[in-house]
Amino acid sequence: MVGRSGHSVSELSLPSFLWDESLIQRYDLSGPRYTSYPTAVEFDQNYQERDMEAAAARSRASDRPLSLYTHLPFCAHLCYYCACNKVITKKRDKAMPYVERLLKEAAIQASLFGPDRPVNQLHWGGGTPTFLPNDVMETLMQGYGELFNLQNHSDRDYSIEIDPREVDQNTLPTLWKLGFNRISLGVQDVNPNVQKAVNRIQPRELTESILQEARRIGFRSINLDLIYGLPHQTPESFAETLEAVIDLSPDRLSVFSYAHLPDRFYPQTRIKTETLPSPQQKLIILHNTINRLLDAGYQYIGMDHFAKPDDSLAVAQRESRLRRNFQGYTTHSECDLVSLGVSAIGQTEDAYFQNNHNLPAWESAIDSGKLAITKGVNLSRDDRIRRWVIGQLICQFRLERQQFSDAWDEEFNNYFADELRQLEPMIKDRLIADNGNALQVQPAGRLLIRAICQVFDAYRKEGASQRFSRII
Repeated sequence: MVGRSGHSVSELSLPSFLWDESLIQRYDLSGPRYTSYPTAVEFDQNYQERDMEAAAARSRASDRPLSLYTHLPFCAHLCYYCACNKVITKKRDKAMPYVERLLKEAAIQASLFGPDRPVNQLHWGGGTPTFLPNDVMETLMQGYGELFNLQNHSDRDYSIEIDPREVDQNTLPTLWKLGFNRISLGVQDVNPNVQKAVNRIQPRELTESILQEARRIGFRSINLDLIYGLPHQTPESFAETLEAVIDLSPDRLSVFSYAHLPDRFYPQTRIKTETLPSPQQKLIILHNTINRLLDAGYQYIGMDHFAKPDDSLAVAQRESRLRRNFQGYTTHSECDLVSLGVSAIGQTEDAYFQNNHNLPAWESAIDSGKLAITKGVNLSRDDRIRRWVIGQLICQFRLERQQFSDAWDEEFNNYFADELRQLEPMIKDRLIADNGNALQVQPAGRLLIRAICQVFDAYRKEGASQRFSRII
């Protein structure tokens, strides 16, 4: 029997997740997170500004709607685990000069991409976006409104990352007035010993009060971020954190694995290796966390993400509309991504391009009236085909052969003959099934989806690269 979505009833009744430790041990190598394909390590250092301008012109001709991302790098506090591109400072007067340059950059990009295209999605990330004083945030959003076609319809997705320690009584009302309708709160762990070890003291009551105020104002799809693998965490302590978070009942949860790489990220040298949970303890924490969240009614979206069944992410996944970009899972796959600020990455249908990571170099480029692009890549047709395939698997956990043929005018079995042979061990291990019409990721394969996707990654043919984090 076939359901309304085209899936068989037996497929629809599969459990969403199955833990198999022997398979985890076998397939838990390093690999990309596939927020893009090709991944950022493939970006060309010789990518020219004129390449980005040409990509923007093609995007403008398509008349697709836009997603507008802004990277705000400032943080008042140093969290020892953090690997983000950030500037630690207590000087709030740094905010306005940065915003003034953002608006200069936005003016250049608006002229390239077109000022009339609707901005259906907008996101401020960091760093700590709420480091900006309220009047500076108002200046930035007002400037965007003059340069871009910002929307006020209910289907817009205007989100911001919030550090609860950087919120005053006017912050949330200001954000709501500026048009934001979704927020993500950084929590990481509510255990005081863990918080002290990573230099992020944040009482549970503070997070709870902000979440309640956000709900009262009208924010939806409220997300909380957690990290497992931090110093002094145990399966028991993280279970207590999880219960506290479930009591808060966020619409979405992101549960990230901490990667201890002190040689690459200097702040992590403050974390003592001997205080970290063992790899086996991390597996136990992850296993228990997934089971508990499923028991609490959350849907496993994939990778590190969970959502309530009525949340837009969960709905989009059930309706095969879910996609991934540099902000993670998104319901706005129709948008080209205009990105502003230091290190920000933009995206069109056939190109990626990234700003300079170095703040003074980015400032210098903007001051001279130029774009700050330092690297990028133009996608070949093969890149676009493989991106589509990887996107289907990592977002929908399913790939329909007929849908592929309709989209690309190619026969799947011919185009991916080598990859299908490589999938045979995974089929035998019941990570993925192939009934001739579709590839269906199985419950044991959902946790290992990055390993499955690597089979279709032309840049990973020589095996996994240590430039990426481990899959689990």
